Amino acid sequence: MDSHKLTALVVDDDRMVRIIHGKMLNSVGVKNQVVQNGKEAINVHLSGQTFDLILMDLDMPIMNGIEAIKELRSMGICSTIAGVSARSMESHIQEFMEAGLDEYLEKPLNISKLTSFIHKFYVTN
Repeated sequence: MDSHKLTALVVDDDRMVRIIHGKMLNSVGVKNQVVQNGKEAINVHLSGQTFDLILMDLDMPIMNGIEAIKELRSMGICSTIAGVSARSMESHIQEFMEAGLDEYLEKPLNISKLTSFIHKFYVTN
């Protein structure tokens, strides 16, 4: 898996989750940046930065994942976006997917789920 050229944005209001997801991405060679909410994710993109993939939490203050994804997509952002949430109800997942997700990953995210996701979108395509 050639993930060494990939970049990722981790969007989560939980500091520990940001640290864990960042370390997991680093361990598979994905350069990453972390932000605390959807508004910060929008601002990072408005500043001109781009990412191959985005790991987006659903429930965050200021701007949640659904709002952020809709805004990013309306801005023309084509990054692969994975929704990462502990919510497992089909209706929540469906709403998240309809916002513009490429993939839904249930928390807790582990290295196996992460590498499987990267492989699906960046090795097979």
